Amino acid sequence: MGSLHESLQKFKKQQEKCQSTLTSVAAKAASSKANSSKSMSSSTSSLANAKSPAPPVKFSNDTERLQHINSIRKAPVGAQIKRVIDLLFETRQAFTPEQINEACYVDINANKSVFDSLRNNPKVRYDGKRFSYKSKHDLKDKSQLLVLIRKFPEGIAVIDLKDSYPTVMEDLQALKASGQIWLLSNFDSQEDIAYPNDPRAVIKVDDDLKLLFRGIELPRDMLDIEKDLQKNGMKPATNTAKRRAMAQIHGIPPKPKTKKKKHEISKRTKLTNAHLPPELFQHLKPSSS
Repeated sequence: MGSLHESLQKFKKQQEKCQSTLTSVAAKAASSKANSSKSMSSSTSSLANAKSPAPPVKFSNDTERLQHINSIRKAPVGAQIKRVIDLLFETRQAFTPEQINEACYVDINANKSVFDSLRNNPKVRYDGKRFSYKSKHDLKDKSQLLVLIRKFPEGIAVIDLKDSYPTVMEDLQALKASGQIWLLSNFDSQEDIAYPNDPRAVIKVDDDLKLLFRGIELPRDMLDIEKDLQKNGMKPATNTAKRRAMAQIHGIPPKPKTKKKKHEISKRTKLTNAHLPPELFQHLKPSSS
């Protein structure tokens, strides 16, 4: 019995040792399998990354901008000149050729025809370094505008003032509203003329215009005068037809037309040498007394 018991104990120990060995072997196998799967997944991801296509290259807007610049520089000389003059007019600043190239893409230095045409343009001032806009009258503000208009009592064309400075048209309307100038339209050219509203100004009128004015016979009736004014595009200050209609409604008789009195010599007229023309005395002989 003792030997049998010892054999059983020895067998159990061998079983436990085998079980422990099997457990360790299984653990090692599981660990190696996990490591291999990780390495495979990492290699697979690296291969996928290597095979995935690169994102498409996005071209910048420089291509479109360069095409636009190229079209400007290949345009006719007149078109390039207008582009530069518009820049000078709108900004009222002086630009070097390099600054003009940056602002409106007209390369003056690379195009001699454009440079010479711009330098000799009557609307451009060139001081040897910079280009600027040149107006017909060098004005800066409303006070200078009024001084200039007062120098032209016969009137100055508004078209010659339009490009003086950006707000010149607003200042003209302000001077008109304040009563310092008149803005009248020329019916022949349909252009406005600015006149100084200064009673001290001496206005010269041609003799032919004086004769023409004095030779015009005005109608006797105000209705005809108002009709003539309306035909010439002017609005009469009176409305005779309306006034007469209102007078008839209220029973007011119309005023009789006044006739010019003829100055005739009567018995009551005191005749003196001051009243009689000298032609009446040419045939008389002096008395011998």
